Parts: sequence; structure tokens; C-alpha cells
Amino acid sequence: MAKWGEGDPRWIVEDRPDATNVNNWHWSEKNASSWSQEKLKSLIEGSVLSKEGLGKVTLTKLSKCEGDATANNRKGKLIFFYEWVLTIDWVAELDDPDAEECKGTLEIPNLSEENEPSELDVNVSVTAGGSFGDQVKTYLRNEGTKIVQDKLALYLTSLREEYAQDLILPTTFSNKSAPTSNKPATTTAKSVDNSVNSAISPMSNMQLKSQPASLSTKDLSLRQSFKCRAQDLYDVFTIHEMVMAFTRNPVKMELAEGGNFELFGGNIHGTFQALEPNKRLVQKWRFKTWPDDLYSLVTLDFVEKDDCTELLLTQTNIPASDYERTREGWNTYYWESIKRTFGYGATLM
Repeated sequence: MAKWGEGDPRWIVEDRPDATNVNNWHWSEKNASSWSQEKLKSLIEGSVLSKEGLGKVTLTKLSKCEGDATANNRKGKLIFFYEWVLTIDWVAELDDPDAEECKGTLEIPNLSEENEPSELDVNVSVTAGGSFGDQVKTYLRNEGTKIVQDKLALYLTSLREEYAQDLILPTTFSNKSAPTSNKPATTTAKSVDNSVNSAISPMSNMQLKSQPASLSTKDLSLRQSFKCRAQDLYDVFTIHEMVMAFTRNPVKMELAEGGNFELFGGNIHGTFQALEPNKRLVQKWRFKTWPDDLYSLVTLDFVEKDDCTELLLTQTNIPASDYERTREGWNTYYWESIKRTFGYGATLM
């Protein structure tokens, strides 16, 4: 195996033009919320939807745009997290000379990385127009929804190909490489989920059925190597977006001694007992289906070596009947998923 600074260029620490984020190694995050609000506004406001025999509907104002968006880079791979609730005001000018003034709103409650543009809900409301307003509502529900979804798809394209470009900066090696497409590899939390082997069973399969208060317990020790630095691996367990990326589930996490965490939809939860950056994490840890008073103690020790970082796990007080499933869970849902998501399983030549 090569040592740091030797062999495969992907693992060589090199100078960057801006002297930061060397070799695209560290997790980079860029807040895209303000940019997203302006982009959505420019794509939506003033848009006109027309239907022969009915008239035209103008999207006059993005009256509500609540949420946030971030663009993240891990080793040249872009991962996006965004969640928006939108309300769009509209006004209709109908061809019928007897038509009343028609206006209303469109609400999109689920613009997030969990949904493809074609899956987005577009809820139509009419605030004025009577029976003519109902005609417009029918049109917007049937044909207008697809038009709005297409405009939101343009936002996602711009987020990936326009806004996030400066997250991937030129390197010495990339300047020497053969010409390739200008588009970086991109993904969302949803596509990260789809990239993992579909044969892996849901985390809920690891749950333990309720047990009597008195039961035998066992201790677990595991050792795993990752092709990264200790800081990178520590970040995987302590940065919210990175935890969400490899668990592919919502995450609740308060990173402080005594702070609570919930992973895999709440199937695993507990508290942080000790945090030593880049060296050790200690957690009070349990499955939600374990007996109420039963917690195990998980200790993660990060040991950086010349060509990898070793992670030493010890876990005490595991119900004996759940020991094998717990051991397999660490291997499948943590080690394998981390390596696949962040590329920490690559072999150095």
C-alpha cells in the first residue's frame, strides 16, 4: 500500500490554486438558500400559462418561499440537500368577455431532494372568480401542474450545474488529465440511497422484539479500516449532512456531551457521552424496541495510520439474542454504507 503523498494521485496531498480543501478531500458545504430564493423567483414570476379557448394565467408573485438548500462536495461528488415550501400567486385573463376576475394560489409543499420534479404536489386554490375560477382551477390542476413541475426542474438543474461549480476546483492532476465532460458527478440524498445495494434489508429488520427485564447481555468489539484521515472519518459521525448521507434517513443530532441523537428514523437513539475531536466518540445507544431501561455503551476510537484510519468499536450490554444482528448492522449499515457513500473503501496501489 502507498503512504500518504505517494502512488495514486487521488490520495496525494497537493497544492490547490486557492490553498484550501486540498485534493477535494474535506467535506465542503455551500449555503444555497439565498441563491435558490432568487433563482426560484426569476423562474416563476411573470411566467404565462396559456390555453386556447380559456385564456392565460400569469404567475405574478412567489409570495412564500420557506426552507433552505445546501450544496456539498465530497471528493468531486456533489450532494444536494434542499427542502422548500412554495406559494405562488396567479391571475387569469379569460377569453370570455363575461368572465369575472380570477385569481388564486399554487402551493408546492414538498420541493425536496426526496422527490423528483414529476412527483411534486401542486395544490391549486381559487380566491376569486366564481365558476370561471373553477375552470381555471381545472386547467391548472391538469395541464398547469406539469408546466410548474418543469420550471422547478430547471431550478434543480441550475443548482447542480450552475451554482455548485465552484465547489469543485482545479487541481494539479486534473489539469494534466485528458479532457472530460465539464459536469461534475452529482447526486442527492435520494440518489445516494438508490446507489446502495438494493439487497440490503431495511434498518427496521434489525429491531429486537420486547424482552423481559432480566436478560443476558454480551459485549462487542469490531475493527475496521477506512482509506481516509481520522478527521474525515470523525466528521462522518458528527456532521449532520454526512450522517444523513450514509444512513439515507432523517437525522436528529445535538453534538454536545449529553446531547441527544436519533438515527434511521428513530430506530436507534441515545445521547453523546464524550466527544474528543478526531480521536473518540462515546454514545449511550439503544434500539427503540429494546426494554425501556436497557442501553448499551458504544465507544468509537479513531486511530490514524500512514495509509488509513482504523476505527475501533466496543459496545457493551447488548442483549445476547440480538448480538449477531447488531454486529451485522454495524458492518452493513455503517461500515459498508460509509465506504460506498464517501469512497473510503478504495484500495491504494
